[in-house]
Amino acid sequence: MKSQDVRKQFLDFFESKGHLIVPSAPIVLKNDPTLMFNNSGMAQFKEYFLGNATPKSKRIADTQKCLRVSGKHNDLEEVGIDTYHHTMFEMLGNWSFGDYFKKEAINWAWELLTEVYKIPKDILYVSVFEGNAEENVPFDQEAYDIWKTLIDEDRIILGNKKDNFWEMGDQGPCGPCSEIHVDIRSAEEKALVSGKSLVNNDHPHVVEIWNNVFMEFNRKADGSLEKLPAQHVDTGMGFERLCMVLQGVQSNYDTDVFTPLIREIELITGAKYTIKASNEEEDKVNIAIRVIADHVRAVAFSIADGQLPSNTGAGYVIRRILRRAIRYGFTFLNTKEPFIYKLVETLSNQMGDSFPEIKSQKTLCTNVIREEENSFLRTLDQGLVLLENIITNSKETVISGKKAFELYDTYGFPIDLTALILSEKGLSLDEAAFESELQKQKERSRAASKVKAGDWQILLDDEEQEFIGYDYTEAKVKITRYRKVVSVKDGEIYQLVFNMTPFYPEGGGQVGDAGVLETANGDVIYIIDTKKENNQIIHFVKELPSNLTEIFKVVVAPDRRRKSAANHSATHLMHQGLRSILGTHVEQKGSLVNSNNLRFDFSHFSKMTDDELSQVENFVNARIQEQLPLIERRSIPIQQALDEGAMALFGEKYGDTVRAIKFGESMELCGGIHVKNTAEIWHFKIISEGAVAAGIRRIEAITSDAVQTYFETQENILSEVKSVLKNPQDVVKAVHSLQDENAKLKKQLEVLLKDKAKNMKGELEQELQDVNGIQFLAKQVDLSPEGAKDLAYELGTLGKNIFLVLATAEEGKPMLSCYISKELVAEKGLNAGQVVRELGKYIQGGGGGQPFFATAGGKKVEGIQEALDKAIDFVK
Repeated sequence: MKSQDVRKQFLDFFESKGHLIVPSAPIVLKNDPTLMFNNSGMAQFKEYFLGNATPKSKRIADTQKCLRVSGKHNDLEEVGIDTYHHTMFEMLGNWSFGDYFKKEAINWAWELLTEVYKIPKDILYVSVFEGNAEENVPFDQEAYDIWKTLIDEDRIILGNKKDNFWEMGDQGPCGPCSEIHVDIRSAEEKALVSGKSLVNNDHPHVVEIWNNVFMEFNRKADGSLEKLPAQHVDTGMGFERLCMVLQGVQSNYDTDVFTPLIREIELITGAKYTIKASNEEEDKVNIAIRVIADHVRAVAFSIADGQLPSNTGAGYVIRRILRRAIRYGFTFLNTKEPFIYKLVETLSNQMGDSFPEIKSQKTLCTNVIREEENSFLRTLDQGLVLLENIITNSKETVISGKKAFELYDTYGFPIDLTALILSEKGLSLDEAAFESELQKQKERSRAASKVKAGDWQILLDDEEQEFIGYDYTEAKVKITRYRKVVSVKDGEIYQLVFNMTPFYPEGGGQVGDAGVLETANGDVIYIIDTKKENNQIIHFVKELPSNLTEIFKVVVAPDRRRKSAANHSATHLMHQGLRSILGTHVEQKGSLVNSNNLRFDFSHFSKMTDDELSQVENFVNARIQEQLPLIERRSIPIQQALDEGAMALFGEKYGDTVRAIKFGESMELCGGIHVKNTAEIWHFKIISEGAVAAGIRRIEAITSDAVQTYFETQENILSEVKSVLKNPQDVVKAVHSLQDENAKLKKQLEVLLKDKAKNMKGELEQELQDVNGIQFLAKQVDLSPEGAKDLAYELGTLGKNIFLVLATAEEGKPMLSCYISKELVAEKGLNAGQVVRELGKYIQGGGGGQPFFATAGGKKVEGIQEALDKAIDFVK
């Protein structure tokens, strides 16, 4: 059975059971501060489980793209080593929100597996929760009794809390679960060892394929459990594992989910994937190919959903996954050129029908991955040189773990590659020291990001929160719930939820509102930020009001709101301008809108010219001068909005009804705060344009008051320049004249310095001293670094066996230049690059170059003499 058919039969089956089929949410979560990625099928439905929103249907089914590479669910290091863990995987799921419960969920799971997919009953095992006396949770008798009617009792396993009690995190909805496991071993293996004993023991052919979670409890901050007001079902079936079973193979990677990618890797690299490796070398190649086939899916889908590789947060996780794939190819498939980007075409052809985003974003994914590969391969080359230096300068056979960690931490050089290179040279790594440094870093990072959240204290349970921020900037409100949150970064913070709020929560690139809360007796508490979590708008304050039950007045900070709105509306106009001037391939890939400026990332494959930037500025300012009114439609069916030409952003999650924002011909789906008329933006000015990643450009711009300040600053700078130039009538002409004069003087100076170097040649020739047959000189000279280089080459013409170290300190910047005759390089093994790297330490710097000439710059002028004194050690 083809994987496409497996997916379709699952969705068709649950549609026949009255479930609404919904599309996968983006793999990257943008509006959930507790998660970077969708790591399970239920992540997009958290607000329904918490009772903060009403689902479209009480019965839902889908296939969800998931990513498990960080936090509690982290499978990264197993991926490729075994054959059943993945970074990105599909989770087939069916959901009940207060509708059906254990009886229906279990019976339907059994019906689908044994009657529709026709999996033999005698290779299936099931597990139920055995109970936990400490938490006062009983044995799941109900699930056990249901399973008894479907399967022999000796195939029912009692599972502990670790295996059979599912929780989304330290707090929140949770409950017992019932897993279904499959044993696909050969008859001979089954005769030797019972499959029952291998369940949940990491056997590659006795694996869990489906988990039915019965949400009955809420985990509180103190660890205790309370019953949920409604019972829910949350199930998840591993699509790749299911395909392995139905296609009769022994590995997920032998299914048609992965074989097209593996064939393409073989074709590109010349490596051969063997289903059963017969030696260690074949096993290493197999692992590398599995790593690459898995990781390209995770990276490409993350990029398609709007997350570019970067050095922080979710972007860093994506970069780390890709770099792991690159280094496996580099080390075990001998790939020294980018090639992973070529796999996006195969992935698009294979999965584009089920997940159209990978097809529409194919070019972007390809370009970003190729640029990342180029960049990391350069890093690997640089790391190899640095590692070689560490090896050369070490007198021990065990290399410092601290040095290896610096290489890993600063340059991203993989530790496993360091260990491999060392072993090839007969050396070893102090792994304990490396692990110690790594642990210290993890602890620092963990401590910095640790957040302890208390339970929500409910004051008004029935109040449904209303957002009124599109129409009002102040309101009379009641606090419906609050909690205390403690973090290393922010200290003690309180989070408040009001029955209604004019405060816009951070989202869609726009920062959250700030403002004040006023009590009845006139006290003022500052609201420092506003965010949205699980469909609740949360207000952050440093202190609580003394009387939590009174009616408060809340006021949005007007200046911050006004400037943010101007920047947000200008972003829409700029998006329209970019598409008009550069072409409709331009798509928004990220934005940041605050009261100071705006930042806009977009797809475009070349640097914008000055003329293009000017055209975009003129386009936006023309729309401002037209004084276009805001046309806002707050609850329009999404398909109608799209049919009318509204722009939707890839990677965003939209509901059935949306808010559409229109200024003239610009129309976008957007939940942010905007000006009522483009005239309020006043003026638009681009400050910078540059590359963020391959095929992604970034514009930073300002509007309103910031533009006025910018022009005033520029005017002041121009006045100062005029004053310095003695107030010429034509400033530009005066600057050109000054540049011409400067160029002439520079040429004259170059001639004089060359003459000076030639004159110094005769003086310094007398100072050369013979050291072991080498003509040696180490001296500070009153020249520029370029002059010192010319002098070194002049002295080099005096004969063979010349070794020179010349120091300069022009404008207080120390520089060492080392010249070594080519004969000494060839015969004595001397290397100018090594010399300056070593001597550069004395001036707190470093450098490099060729074996016969190299330079090192530094910061410590006082160290020059010590460096010159040490130079003789190289020829002694």
